[in-house]
Amino acid sequence: MNGRMILYTIGVLLKVEAALMLLPVTVCLIYGEKPWCFLITMAVLVLAGQIMSFRRPVNKSIYPTEGFVIVGLSWILLSLFGALPFVLSGDIPRYVDAFFETVSGFTTTGASILTDVEVLGRGVLFWRSFIHWVGGMGVLVFVLAVLPRSDAQMMYVMRAEVPGPSCGKLVARVRHTALILYGIYLVMTVVLIVLLLFGGMSLYDSMIHAFGTAGTGGFSVRNLSVGYYDSVYIDYVIAVFMLLFGINFNLYFYLLIGDLAGIRKSEELRWYLGIVAVATAIVTIDILPQYGSPLTSLRYAFFQVASIITTTGYATADYGLWPNLSQAILVLLMFIGAMAGSTGGGIKVSRVALLVKDALRETRIMRSPREVRVMKFEGKVVDKSIISGVHAFFTAYILLFVASVVLLSLDGHDHVSNFTAVASCVNNVGPALGVCGPVGNYSTFSDLSKLVLSFDMLAGRLEIFPLLMLFSPRTYLRK
Repeated sequence: MNGRMILYTIGVLLKVEAALMLLPVTVCLIYGEKPWCFLITMAVLVLAGQIMSFRRPVNKSIYPTEGFVIVGLSWILLSLFGALPFVLSGDIPRYVDAFFETVSGFTTTGASILTDVEVLGRGVLFWRSFIHWVGGMGVLVFVLAVLPRSDAQMMYVMRAEVPGPSCGKLVARVRHTALILYGIYLVMTVVLIVLLLFGGMSLYDSMIHAFGTAGTGGFSVRNLSVGYYDSVYIDYVIAVFMLLFGINFNLYFYLLIGDLAGIRKSEELRWYLGIVAVATAIVTIDILPQYGSPLTSLRYAFFQVASIITTTGYATADYGLWPNLSQAILVLLMFIGAMAGSTGGGIKVSRVALLVKDALRETRIMRSPREVRVMKFEGKVVDKSIISGVHAFFTAYILLFVASVVLLSLDGHDHVSNFTAVASCVNNVGPALGVCGPVGNYSTFSDLSKLVLSFDMLAGRLEIFPLLMLFSPRTYLRK
């Protein structure tokens, strides 16, 4: 394993995190707040980054192992250092709580231990939501976009960080692919900010909620989340953009180059939109007696379905008070998640589709053993390695889920709270049911549970294997 190259890359990344903190420093100065918590953290980051990246490695090779280790360690260290402003400012004095909040931010989960966000400083709240935006597309993808690296070095890093069963380049060069992805991401975010301004939000609130929507994270500056604004226009704008950010960004590239056929052929997109439509219809009908008006029921149902399937976690209503059927639908959507190659979390629609297709194929084979059956997805025959990878991911996912629920049960919370808390964190959703529902938070969990859930958030965002490889002794053997 090329340890020097791993340290060098992580060192550069820490210095990039220091540079990103210039934005919350600016916000602090605009609103008359003291930015010392960020300036001190920036100094620590630059020092640590400089120590790691002081000497350029002679061997700059990065292979799959190095790619996984770089991604896993980077996300952990970014969260460890990113938590310092919360502690230094005194807004979140306990480091474990600050670490949980930061991991939740970078992984775009949106789970929070805060009981009153409106008392926090503007600069700290900006940093809390801005890391949603950076983590949404991927921290390492961001570095690929702004810093020149060779394709041979960085393709394995991108594959380890970009969610989905497979990862490919849009164009010949990896850096150009990263630039295209972040360019689309930035333009969509700016458009959303403008639309929210038209809805009566302040520029600050518009930016915060655009960061949370784009990164499908869900942090808000209001205790009542998006429901605070009580605006039909804002609800539908955010709901639509949550769904847009839950779509594979490759499809937006096809749109840019005029390849409409490529969009029409997307089977995953049809699954995604179909699931949203069916779930919205069921929930709308189910909550109709509670709201009385079909339009009001549709408004709340559509928003919450969009929020949960994209794993954003914003709320306009307390769905913990909805009928059991609606709650069950939302919990199911937590697991399904958004499309591969989007900023959303969850198992991903493509994996769910492949698992369903594989189950149906195996059923047909059992009925007619001599019949040759091939499985197609997106108009192509699915390679056995892809199916094998999906099954491996699902196995690791179940094992992680079960272990986490068992550990959380030590806290003494009810089973609904424990189960949905793990489901929410490992799928990067945020709010769950029970004590951590849309009007609750994770503050009542023990430090052990918060660390377990932090691990779940990181594992969910990085799709488990980059984090698991950090704990395998074979990873660090010299080859």
